[in-house]
Amino acid sequence: MAGSDQVNLIESKTVVPLNTWVLISNFKLAYNLLRRPDGTFNRHLAEFLDRKVPANANPVNGVFSFDVIMDRQTNLLSRVYRPAYPGGDPPSFTDLQKPVDGEVVPVIVFFHGGSFVHSSANSAIYDTLCRRLVGLCGSVVVSVNYRRAPENRYPCAYDDGWTALNWVNSRSWLQSKKDSKVHIFLAGDSSGGNIAHNVAVRAVESGIGVLGSILLNPMFGGTERTESETRLDGKYFVTVRDRDWYWRAFLPEGEDREHPACSPFGPRSKSLEGLSFPKSLVVVAGLDLIQDWQLKYAEGLKRAGQEVKLVYLEQATIGFYLLPNNNHFHTVMEEIAAFVNAECQ
Repeated sequence: MAGSDQVNLIESKTVVPLNTWVLISNFKLAYNLLRRPDGTFNRHLAEFLDRKVPANANPVNGVFSFDVIMDRQTNLLSRVYRPAYPGGDPPSFTDLQKPVDGEVVPVIVFFHGGSFVHSSANSAIYDTLCRRLVGLCGSVVVSVNYRRAPENRYPCAYDDGWTALNWVNSRSWLQSKKDSKVHIFLAGDSSGGNIAHNVAVRAVESGIGVLGSILLNPMFGGTERTESETRLDGKYFVTVRDRDWYWRAFLPEGEDREHPACSPFGPRSKSLEGLSFPKSLVVVAGLDLIQDWQLKYAEGLKRAGQEVKLVYLEQATIGFYLLPNNNHFHTVMEEIAAFVNAECQ
């Protein structure tokens, strides 16, 4: 199986809830159609296949949303999710950016997954997840529609994340009453977790306060083949060859997986020792083939003297947090809520 494009969907079906298996299997089939051997990507077909939803000022599950342009030069768009106002009526245009009403209101800057290539802030699965985070944490969520590879390689996604962080930090209507500050968290899954880490590093270097980072199955790697990559290659939706393709699509031309964007604690990466890095919640699925890199990331934070909580879910696969049909989902949602609330007392 190692080095092939084959995925054993039968084996994964025995441990994954049926609707999750159908969802991720469909993603896998679509992704195989979209990636080309020459490193290009069928973006037109990808946009057609990705189920999207518009922003909705009418509250859905107690949350309304609207889109904002953060940077007109790059057309960086983000979707803002807010708890519905009392009475549940749709807000007027002038009320969309009404000051938050709370002593301490967390603001989560969220980066969607998709291996730097797939999905967007208006993908239905991420729209649903961001609404859940609002209700779960009593927060505002800003979901960033960063530029994607291979059309826009490193560092475009990081630059867009940095622009979004600065935009959020400068909004007076996002400031909590307690101290007139924006209480910022960074969060993301897969490539979004990778972006969250790199934006957090930049925030520390620039003095912007970030209270915490939430990384769900973050996408990291390196040039060596780890035990989990060999053991899980092709067994649970993803192959090593898939991952290699995405890194080639994202990293600068000619770079290998020792690049700091891929290997944050590798020989070419900056040290985090002595820095006031945000607290981190790192969630690792035990059936994700890159789990060894995720575990090494958590270990690297600890070695650098940073505070990190690792949540390891032995029987979870990629994408388990997208549907509320498994115990792992509920465990992680509780962990996220506790992590955010602990910093917002």
